[in-house]
Amino acid sequence: MAHPKRKISKSRRDKRRTHYKAVAPGLTTCQTTGAVHLPHRAYTVDGNLYYNGKMVIENTSAA
Repeated sequence: MAHPKRKISKSRRDKRRTHYKAVAPGLTTCQTTGAVHLPHRAYTVDGNLYYNGKMVIENTSAA
């Protein structure tokens, strides 16, 4: 196995890790329902499943 010959300083280690960042997901708003959701994903509104502004699965359970 590889073994480091010298200690990597905290500064050098952290410089390498500067590119690993958490990014906020890009969200879109449905023009039909007004729900905020991830693009290209199905989403639920009041128990109904929607995709691309159209109802895919209707909630049939009695509330």
